Amino acid sequence: MTGGVPAQTQETVLHSFAGGSDGAGPSGQLIDVNGVLYGTTASGGANNMGTVFKITASGAESVLYSFAGGSDGALPLAALTDINGVLYGTTYEGGNASCYEPVGCGIIFKITTSGSESVLYRFAGGSDGALPQAALTEDNGVLYGTTSEGGYPNDDGTVYTVTTSGTEKVIYTFGNNGDDGEIPLGTLANVNGELYGMTAGPGDGTVFKVATSGAESVIHRFHGSDGYDPYAGLTNINGVLYGTTFAGGSIPCSGTGYPGCGNVFEITTSGTEKVLHSFGGGNDGRGPDAGLTNVNGVLYGTTSFGGVDYNTGTVFKITTSGVKSTVYRFAGGSDGSDPEAGLTYVNGTLYGTTASGGTNNKGTVYSLSL
Repeated sequence: MTGGVPAQTQETVLHSFAGGSDGAGPSGQLIDVNGVLYGTTASGGANNMGTVFKITASGAESVLYSFAGGSDGALPLAALTDINGVLYGTTYEGGNASCYEPVGCGIIFKITTSGSESVLYRFAGGSDGALPQAALTEDNGVLYGTTSEGGYPNDDGTVYTVTTSGTEKVIYTFGNNGDDGEIPLGTLANVNGELYGMTAGPGDGTVFKVATSGAESVIHRFHGSDGYDPYAGLTNINGVLYGTTFAGGSIPCSGTGYPGCGNVFEITTSGTEKVLHSFGGGNDGRGPDAGLTNVNGVLYGTTSFGGVDYNTGTVFKITTSGVKSTVYRFAGGSDGSDPEAGLTYVNGTLYGTTASGGTNNKGTVYSLSL
């Protein structure tokens, strides 16, 4: 099944989610484990609390697990992380019923590729953090992540570590000095044992680094024209980091209320930042939600909006020197719309998801051959 207006390559829909037990609204990036792709849907499943699914490159899809809500977790928003064939992930809600959120403050879970799931940790919403939106990052068999809220006393979010057996420890709490960042949403990038990430606030957002021992520093503060609202994680290429901001930039983004349509930028580990591309809306795309994928030194990403007349998103590529082109523009019908997730590269093909669109308007899994 194909659709849209391809700019350089053709898109193929591998699966249209049906809602119900099949799941709906995938927003996390897919991961490849031995040639099979694994992902999550934010809703749907047997209990309408989200799912973990697998899909082959030919489009054979099956639900591995349906979250039950309550102590089990609900609303998985992020990608999974593979450690030796076991998958680890987070849900934004569910878990501890005594959390300040009535639906729970989220969990960390593990699941086998055959679908056996167990909860590793339930966030309590206090000093341990709450509402994790990001995927987990592995370093020497230990997992690191962020919570978008929680952390005593300012409720500005945390960086935490968790073992594969479920021992969780907060290594940094945001809001300690009022200027160190707040609301970390994206996945952490590991560069030589130090973790780099972004916060959506204060102001226009920050880029920070934190040692696994917990020493944190802000290396860049966005100021509108160079970015605003960084929601995603960073991508490391030879010690230089690349990322996106949902808004901001040097080109006005008419009709959106945002200061610019978003940026692609690079930043060194010492904090020297440079904008590589400011999105212009329209066919150029706007509103990149996700991080970038490195394919042989060229970066591929998605925008949630813009494209053709339907304003339903794009896939783009950009060189590290800033030469950008649109790979595909979604049409918003059967080919999908609102690609919130990043892309996964496997053997010459990019795989991704759209949060809506498809034959049932519940989202899709798609592929793009390079």
